[in-house]
Amino acid sequence: MVGANVALSRYNSDDMPRKTGEITDSVDAALLLRLRDDGRASTAELARLVGRSRSSVQSRLERLEREGVIVGYTVRLAPEHDFGAVRAHVMIKVGPKEARAVTATLAGIAQVRVLHSVSGDVDLIAEAATATVAEMDGVIDQIGALEGVLRTTSSIILSTKFER
Repeated sequence: MVGANVALSRYNSDDMPRKTGEITDSVDAALLLRLRDDGRASTAELARLVGRSRSSVQSRLERLEREGVIVGYTVRLAPEHDFGAVRAHVMIKVGPKEARAVTATLAGIAQVRVLHSVSGDVDLIAEAATATVAEMDGVIDQIGALEGVLRTTSSIILSTKFER
């Protein structure tokens, strides 16, 4: 949930000590869920949805931003209007102690949009986006040729059924 430690409590957030970057109660959690659905929702709308005053919601949002729980707001584009008409998941197996170097190199490849560290048969899963299949082929080859990469397996994304 937005990259933070989720600690929901039955107590009022004013009654308990708080760690920096911690979601303190169900109101914080509800605000974050609403913002994930619509990052442009007004403070007044959010207040109505969570049953709090506008000033209370504004204060909570400012605290969540200040503490690094909320790190930004963004726009999600429809796939047909997105930068890359062709998207793929690239599963990457890296050599022992090579993940940090491979991650740093992947961060420099503009077509790699997201990189996850995972458990299982592979170590990393990258989501790449390009304008054409030929460009995607080149990006996948580029990833496979990186020093420290032992193997890649890729899957072209045909459609997205839903996204939250």
